[in-house]
Amino acid sequence: MEILFCILIGYGLGCLSPAAFVAALKKKDLRSSGTQNLGATNTMLVVGRKWGIAVMLFDILKGAVAMLIARALYPKLALGRLIAGLSAVIGHVFPFYMGFRGGKGLATFGGMVLAYDPVIFLLLLVIGLIGMFILNYGIAMPMSAAFLFPILVWLKTGDWASAGLCAAASATIIVKHWSNIDKARAGTDVKVRSFFRNGLKRKDGC
Repeated sequence: MEILFCILIGYGLGCLSPAAFVAALKKKDLRSSGTQNLGATNTMLVVGRKWGIAVMLFDILKGAVAMLIARALYPKLALGRLIAGLSAVIGHVFPFYMGFRGGKGLATFGGMVLAYDPVIFLLLLVIGLIGMFILNYGIAMPMSAAFLFPILVWLKTGDWASAGLCAAASATIIVKHWSNIDKARAGTDVKVRSFFRNGLKRKDGC
């Protein structure tokens, strides 16, 4: 029963979509504009910088808060917080009320990592940012973070169950971002340097 509640807590929080709310508020269709994704980056591109940052922070909080609530309610359930974090990522990617078509889950995954271990979060963030600016494509961030997270968790804990739950979250991120690899190869994905140079200069509400 405790595991079920952790799943419901995480999935319920994950299903909350600030990008969909902002799109409705600003009368924008994020699925047919920009990167065609219900996420922070596309919100920045289509709606504006402040709105995109707000969406990103909310999505990060979903993953982190799910972990913190699960740990507070069930401190003796060793895997409870990771179950809630994984469920939040799944809820973000597959929200039931939007036909299971949500965002790609990176920010919520980031919140999961942050709540699990801030040091690991910072390490993955630095590695991802370096990779992004070297390759000039954002795909470096989700792929490097998803690949390294379960490995770092296993190196820290030696616990295969914890690493396995983290690997499940990582696999979700990799699958959802796989198409970005093809876009990067074709040169059609959003370029990081131009995004930061021009994309973030868009006026909010445009």
